[in-house]
Amino acid sequence: MSNIKDKVILVVSFGTTYEETRKLTIESIEKSIEKNFPDYEIRRAFTSHIIIKVLRNRDKLIVDTPEQALEKIKNEGYREVVVQSLHIMPGEEYEYVSKVVENYKNNFEKIVIGRPILYFKGDGEELVDDYSIAAEALEAQISKKHAAVFMGHGTTHPANACYSCLQLVFRDKGINNVYIGTVEGYPSIKNVINTLKREKVREVTLMPFMIVAGNHSNIDMASDEENSWKQILLKEGFKVHIYMHGIGENTMIQDIFVKHVKDAIVGNYKNIGKTKKGM
Repeated sequence: MSNIKDKVILVVSFGTTYEETRKLTIESIEKSIEKNFPDYEIRRAFTSHIIIKVLRNRDKLIVDTPEQALEKIKNEGYREVVVQSLHIMPGEEYEYVSKVVENYKNNFEKIVIGRPILYFKGDGEELVDDYSIAAEALEAQISKKHAAVFMGHGTTHPANACYSCLQLVFRDKGINNVYIGTVEGYPSIKNVINTLKREKVREVTLMPFMIVAGNHSNIDMASDEENSWKQILLKEGFKVHIYMHGIGENTMIQDIFVKHVKDAIVGNYKNIGKTKKGM
């Protein structure tokens, strides 16, 4: 049996300052990974340095950055490292993690990175349709009675196109009651409202399209503040329900991350940052 110091899985997310959603999402995913990979030690890192600082100052909770975590793992003598991203798409945060992994490629016998939720769309022998798998997972949590409006974060990074791609995949599957908007990118809530009106939708459930239900979900999506999505939709005459659960609570989403860890370990998806010492 492998020595406990041989292998480790570093689970890296953006992070959150909300304890309850952290336990229901990030910690639940970590536990699911731990259950499926008992030969691996499980570690945690956050990419948001601001969240790390808040937790340290407010709660005396210490969470490492990816660099700090890998430095500790190196110093503790681990030989094999799997870095699993809990990000939704290969945007700025995922690129940050990938660069850190690249910087440590000569410090371990093997270090690999697991892809985020939305990465591949293809039919090749080694390719799977990550978008269809994600759509099926999200469909499981939506009501059949009215439309679901997902709030994504959004970004200026080209990976923002992932949102529109996923929207098209929903439609290709005949799932026509799902609408995806973003806080900081395209499509915006105004774009979503235009589509809802064009398709004569009058009742919606707002849902976070984020791993955790943190600030964006509680304030930008569901608060009583004038510019929240809930208030904007209410003013436009929509009936609005709130589903305050990060998608990290969805067990099918958790299964996606478990599968991506496995893919990284066995060497599938060779073009997503697999590195070994000496390569």
